[in-house]
Amino acid sequence: MTFIDFQENATVSVARSASLLRQELAARNHAYATLHQLFHVTGYGEIPAVLYRPSECGQRHGNFIQSSYRAILKKPEWGRRLQKVHSSGKYVFPQQDYVWRELDSSMSSDALLMNIFCYPGVTRGREMSNLLGTGVKDVPQFGFRPRIPLLNRAVERTEIDMKLGTVLFEAKLTEGGFQIQDATLVKQYCCFEDVFECDELPKTKGRYTSYQLIRNVLAAHALDLSFCLLVDARRPDLVEDWYQIVRCIRSAALRTRCRVHTWQELCVCLPPRLRCFLDLKYGIGPSS
Repeated sequence: MTFIDFQENATVSVARSASLLRQELAARNHAYATLHQLFHVTGYGEIPAVLYRPSECGQRHGNFIQSSYRAILKKPEWGRRLQKVHSSGKYVFPQQDYVWRELDSSMSSDALLMNIFCYPGVTRGREMSNLLGTGVKDVPQFGFRPRIPLLNRAVERTEIDMKLGTVLFEAKLTEGGFQIQDATLVKQYCCFEDVFECDELPKTKGRYTSYQLIRNVLAAHALDLSFCLLVDARRPDLVEDWYQIVRCIRSAALRTRCRVHTWQELCVCLPPRLRCFLDLKYGIGPSS
């Protein structure tokens, strides 16, 4: 097998892994929405997502467990995340008298993240804080902007999914990967060459793959924080992508501050009602 053949097979494997999970989530959410008589529609495409809308009273949302959604509505900085318009809403979702949001989709990793970390008491649990390296009094910040310095004295303004205490988090579910970026742009980050063995980082046609992971490690370095990737256990391809980046980190101290956990690992630290919700809607459980 040539290297090109290997790359093609790896690409097929990634696509299949993501596709199988999308199929499972689509089927589970159809069943979940029907069982609970939730308003929902189906998007377009080969494996369409199930989409939920807030209730007419605005106090419920089919994509969220009620305790988490109630907590989100109470904190304006959390509630603003609900308003982020879906970038593909006009093309892959049915047109209605409603603007589809990112967190309306059953495939949204951000919705999954908020379902878990906005649930009352979850971040205060000693078992969870020990697992993630966070404090029991830490409050989640969603859409955190690390403002990573660039060589031209500007700062990078991209959001990171969540900051909890001294840990930055990137959440993934059905996404195909971690984005690709031109090498010339990635090299604009200050300390890029100090943090990574640049020649060892995965590249294709002059572009760095797993760009989001590179950026998040640089953010952890710049702010002297830790970083944690959250993925589904059914996506071993994403875990492999992660370790390809970790092995290129020069500093042993920074490597120890970077980790990966699966949603399934988190389940053992969660309240029974939330575990049941995740199992029904996402197929996420300690034994899955």
